[in-house]
Amino acid sequence: MHVSIVGSGYVGTTVAACLADLGHDVVNVEVDEEIVETINAGEAPIHEAGLADRIDAHAGTRLRATTDYDAVAETDLTMLCLPTPQREDGSLDLAVMKAGVESLGDALAEKDGDHLVVVKSTVLPGTTEDVVGPIVADRSGKEVGEDLELAMNPEFLRMSTAVADFFEPDKVVLGTEREAAAATLRELYAPILDDDTHLVEPRIREAELIKYANNAFLAAKVSLVNELGNVAKAYGADAYEVLEAVGLDERISERFLRSGLGWGGSCFPKDVNALRAGAREQGYDPVLLDAVVAVNDEQPRRLVSLLGDHVDLEGARIAVLGLSFKPGTDDVRKSRALDVIEHLRERDATVVAYDPVAIENVRPDYPDLEYADSAIAALEGADGAVVATGWPEFDDLDVEGMARRVVVDGRRIGVDPADLEVYEGLTW
Repeated sequence: MHVSIVGSGYVGTTVAACLADLGHDVVNVEVDEEIVETINAGEAPIHEAGLADRIDAHAGTRLRATTDYDAVAETDLTMLCLPTPQREDGSLDLAVMKAGVESLGDALAEKDGDHLVVVKSTVLPGTTEDVVGPIVADRSGKEVGEDLELAMNPEFLRMSTAVADFFEPDKVVLGTEREAAAATLRELYAPILDDDTHLVEPRIREAELIKYANNAFLAAKVSLVNELGNVAKAYGADAYEVLEAVGLDERISERFLRSGLGWGGSCFPKDVNALRAGAREQGYDPVLLDAVVAVNDEQPRRLVSLLGDHVDLEGARIAVLGLSFKPGTDDVRKSRALDVIEHLRERDATVVAYDPVAIENVRPDYPDLEYADSAIAALEGADGAVVATGWPEFDDLDVEGMARRVVVDGRRIGVDPADLEVYEGLTW
């Protein structure tokens, strides 16, 4: 099939490369010329396992990028992978989405025949039909249900495993109102639809809400696990031993039962906050979701407080190990590590930070922070250290150069406590 993807961020780039790998002809439409040049050069603009190889393999043949929206007129369907950032009150800012949809509609005015517009960005129920559809129809001159079809196809790609998640999904959700749109999307995903993949085909509004419900449930599970971890810590119990047993209950499962510093990234914070704000707009007070966020926001402060029990933080040199919100990615959006840094600075500590891949994404917002080029260098002369991201390389820390061998661990890495003066886990 001939596919256009508007937006070449994390989702748009990954989906484009993976669809090309399935044999489709894909064009990325992106306003950032640097990203366009990067993709066309066969390089990945983001750090994601398996992505660079696929872009390199297909760039110039089945995959290309352009700043020209006119490219969509040569395709069968367009996927919208545009950012929907949150405002200060947590609600969605659809300005970028609307601007992209307007440009899409203008380009489709030059196309004869049918076109399918698929929203892949995470948006609240009603957005596809009440916002996207009318704009495209008005600007293109096409009519929804006639020569213009709409669909909602939420993504469930986890950073660091996004490529694998695309090819081996738990579920594929195709939200449509008419069979024609559903049939097109089934054809698009046919190579990855097998007996192990659940194909879910709801209406558009249900499909929009499924992504929010999915992430809200996972965020709530992590926050509950962290709350239980905090309680275990208060009793002097090891939360990991407790939750290992809890995970044997098939109603709960062992997934997402690692207590620690909390969740971050681009999805959980934005999606939970958007759902909270949307619920209030509908007259419902989401008290449980409010508590989920409150527990998560408190974990970085608790980590710094634990370190402060062992080290006088004022004027102390503290190594922060890990900056990305999770290992395997360079994404630092809403990273708990950055909250840890802020709390350390509030207590007048001197921070030296290290991350294997994410330093350059932190530097613009923290230009005065000291960065190390290795974990060993970060620990040299440090009065204490915190583990904020569970990179595998931190399992074997060389603490010989620390001024004081004090480590507070927010991610349960494999460090040997016998090498340390003080080792304390956040929830164990």
